[in-house]
Amino acid sequence: MPFQGEVVSIHIAPEAGAELHPVDEARVTATGIEGDRYASGGGKFSKNGGPGRAVTLVEAEALEALAREEGIELDPGALRRNIVTRDVPLNHLVGREFAVGDVVLRGVRLAEPCAYLAKKTTKEVLKVLAHRAGLRADVVREGAIKVGDRISPC
Repeated sequence: MPFQGEVVSIHIAPEAGAELHPVDEARVTATGIEGDRYASGGGKFSKNGGPGRAVTLVEAEALEALAREEGIELDPGALRRNIVTRDVPLNHLVGREFAVGDVVLRGVRLAEPCAYLAKKTTKEVLKVLAHRAGLRADVVREGAIKVGDRISPC
């Protein structure tokens, strides 16, 4: 499955419930993006444990669909995902490794919209973003990422 995408933006929040803020670049370790609540174990769902908690990604195209289909325009950080991508088929990366800049990630499962996300944004996200709210991934190789980095299959 060949594709060539890019990092549109990177978002982190220092603790559970905090607003995500954009950064131009970040260091990714085995536990996640440095400075983010999930890397430190302080995310809302950190206590649930298990794989797929290190990094979350969402397609810019999903945000655009939300605006087009429902007239709801959200800042990319509002979806509470770490990396916003463009031209990357995230749903097809479950169980696959892919490179994001120097980092290699493995897609674990889809990041479906949940009641917490709906509470933080609007209930319409539950319907409109079903099966396109992003991807949860684990870190295979640590490194640095920055806005504009290429994303490609390994």
